[in-house]
Amino acid sequence: MAQPRLLLIDDEPALADYLASAARTCGFDPIVTARDDEFRDAFLRLKPEMVALDLGMPVDGVELTRFLADQDYRGPVLIVSGFDRRVLESAFRLGEALGLNMAGPVEKPVRLEVLEELLAKLKATLVP
Repeated sequence: MAQPRLLLIDDEPALADYLASAARTCGFDPIVTARDDEFRDAFLRLKPEMVALDLGMPVDGVELTRFLADQDYRGPVLIVSGFDRRVLESAFRLGEALGLNMAGPVEKPVRLEVLEELLAKLKATLVP
């Protein structure tokens, strides 16, 4: 079976690479985007099995959450952000209210072993 695709958006290249490396280690094929339009295009073209959103970017992560809900997306949506825990939990609850399969939220900076453990658990929930 091909590796499941993990589409992630983060405007900080070092953190995007860090997340992509953890995803690769856990058996995902990571696709890294840094801008809203790149993310939307890649999502529509590649139909990823999972997505990871950074809330703190020039584009509002909440808008991308709404975009995913509008697309009737059913894969796990992982929120990874440096925002305050309350903001992360609010975004998480919004995603759930929109019918998304929310995962996390994970606060930055995230330890590699914590991220890899979460990604491995999420990968195990994906239907081949």
